[in-house]
This record gives sequence, structure tokens and C-alpha cells, in this order.
Amino acid sequence: MASDPLRLIAGLGNPGPEYASTRHNLGFRFLDALAAESGEAFRANNRAHGELARIAFEGQPLLLLKPDTFVNRSGLAVRATLDYFKHSIDELLVVHDDLDLPPGIVRAKRGGGHGGHNGLRDLVRHIGPDFARLRFGIGHPGERASVIDYVLSPPTASEESTIADALAAARAELGHIVSGDFEAAMRVLHKRNGEEKE
Repeated sequence: MASDPLRLIAGLGNPGPEYASTRHNLGFRFLDALAAESGEAFRANNRAHGELARIAFEGQPLLLLKPDTFVNRSGLAVRATLDYFKHSIDELLVVHDDLDLPPGIVRAKRGGGHGGHNGLRDLVRHIGPDFARLRFGIGHPGERASVIDYVLSPPTASEESTIADALAAARAELGHIVSGDFEAAMRVLHKRNGEEKE
């Protein structure tokens, strides 16, 4: 069943060039590609606690948000942006990395918990759990103590290849997601992953 069209896409990541190529910044990377494709640039916005870009995607106006609050406080920026622009949670998509998925896997889902992701934890605290997510797998280092260093490091060359494919696959389905046909995008992406829809 179709839902409301999207108005806001928030990518999770850390600000600053030293983090740009890290696994934790795939949300920023996805949004940067969308803005570049549209010929638009991000600009700092104090009300949003981040950088915003306005694009037209298949005739649909979209606001892209990259919080400058660092991942662990992403909820503050998303809440402020939703309130200022009077968008509902149903019009929001959050794009983020996921330790529980292998590199190259991309999943779309609505609602759920935070799965230990501190950015999602802060989002749930500020706006509740019922938002749409686009999740890009980055794999897990195997030991909990290694997670911070792992997410703040760049992918390996082989991981990068599969991640780039996943980013392209998600971009190809973004039209369905933006229009509100979230189920169609979920079916395609999960079929691509060789799995049933979650």
C-alpha cells in the first residue's frame, strides 16, 4: 500500500573531511550523490543543525539534510528540521550504515528499533521509531571493542566495490520510495539481496 510521498531525506554521518570516506558516513555519501546529480549544493542552516540542499527529484521537491551534530546526536537535527519545515515523520527517510548487514546489502524498512546504532537511538528518542529507513550494510568487525575504530575507518577495496553497487541499486529504487510506493522498493531491493522481504 502506498504511503505519503517523501519530503525530507536525512543522511547519517559525521561532519568534516576526516570522516568523509568512513563506513559511518554512507548516509552523507548517498545524499552528496543526489545533490551533485541535481546540480545543487549543501548550505549550512542553523535552524536545522546541519547542512541542507533542495532538489527536485522526478518532479518532487525534496529537502536533503546532513546533520552537523555528529551521528550520536542526529535526532536533534532531524527533529528541528521536521518542526521548522512542518514535515511529518511519515514524510521522512533516514539513510544510514548498518553493522548487522554485510557490505553490499541494502534494505528498506519502516519502523523498528535502533539495533545498537547510536544515531538511530537518538532519532528514536527525539521522534519515535516510526520512520522509514534505507540501510546500507558495512559488516561487523567481529568484536564489540573494535566497532568504533571500524565504523570510523574507510571500507576495504573489496567492500567499497560492493557498497558502491548497493548505493547505485538504492538510487535506482528511490523513485518508488519518494513517491510513497515503499513496498515496491522493498521487494526489488530484497530480491537483489537474494532474500525475502523482511
